[in-house]
Amino acid sequence: MPSYDLLNTYNTIRAGTVDLCMPLCTEDYGVQPIIDVSPPKWHLAHTTWFFETFILVPYMKGYKVFNSDFAHLFNSYYESCGDRVLRSERGNLTRPTVKEIYAYREYVDQNIRKLLAGSVLESSLQELFIIGLEHEQQHQELLQADIKYIFGTHPLLPAYRQETQQQINPKKNPQFIKINEGVYPIGATESAFSFDNEKGRHNTYIHPFEIADSLVTNGDYLEFIKNKGYETFSLWHDEGWAFINHHHLKAPLYWQKREDEWFYYTLQGLQKMNENEPVGHVSFYEAHAYADWAGMRLPTEFEWEVAAPHFSWGERWEWTQSAYLPYPGFQKESGAIGEYNGKFMVNQMVLRGASCATSLQQKRITYRNFFHPHIRHQFSGIRLARQGK
Repeated sequence: MPSYDLLNTYNTIRAGTVDLCMPLCTEDYGVQPIIDVSPPKWHLAHTTWFFETFILVPYMKGYKVFNSDFAHLFNSYYESCGDRVLRSERGNLTRPTVKEIYAYREYVDQNIRKLLAGSVLESSLQELFIIGLEHEQQHQELLQADIKYIFGTHPLLPAYRQETQQQINPKKNPQFIKINEGVYPIGATESAFSFDNEKGRHNTYIHPFEIADSLVTNGDYLEFIKNKGYETFSLWHDEGWAFINHHHLKAPLYWQKREDEWFYYTLQGLQKMNENEPVGHVSFYEAHAYADWAGMRLPTEFEWEVAAPHFSWGERWEWTQSAYLPYPGFQKESGAIGEYNGKFMVNQMVLRGASCATSLQQKRITYRNFFHPHIRHQFSGIRLARQGK
């Protein structure tokens, strides 16, 4: 288990979530445009519910819950914790108010600080704290993706924050890194924090392959569009072809063509397309089709992990062609925490790396993100691979 200054780390991470919500108006907090997007106030409350439910209630003597209804309202998917509001109904929670949610956070934070200021915590409780902090940082990234979708699908395309966008240097032609065949160790070690789905370090045989040292850019992807990539059925998985036709998709999420010029929505508002920037907000279906059009493929998650020390990563989550499955020897944790990852190991694809919205503390090579193949509102991109010789 890593060494944490739990009190300072707790204060910093919890304040970070509130900071992300500071640009919002009250009306922004309760919006849920699609089932995959949760309202900002739900994120604020759910991360607080996690600390109250898993730490304060069982470990703080005499603790009184802030509101007994919140366990039902803000449980996400923990069946062992009782009934919950359906994910699709989170946007209907006009009550509690935003003011009450912030009061809830402050109440729980005060009690957590009291608990941390007391006696030395047993190791199992320290581990729960760390999971809670990691969980909150995951929701900080989800919160940014959800806010972007809320604003990016608004008719006025309002800016979330007005900071100047980071300038991206012109992209060089991608080079391909050769990886020799062999048996390589995959998965997390015990020396640092990792989620249960990263554990079970094991050896995997890798065939020789080559992988690009940079991500596919907006300019690259424009060529795919110009070459009728969205109209060529042979490039797509059957489900992907059905998906893009059902939703009439012709470009990545947030792209708009105005008078023969391409724009895209960013958290700073609508911007003229930067062709040198890595393409983002593409589904697995789109990533696969692009790779096929380019005469290449997506890497497996194991290839990605082996090659990652040889290239720069972290601007976009990178789709792999690996289904989200358990590692050899995977074991779910006991109790509700065991529901964290294991029960989602079906019908989802693995993404590797990190994104511009990922906490620095969570950027590690072994991290396994996962989403259904149609998801586009996350900060996802494309890295190409091909068979080696």
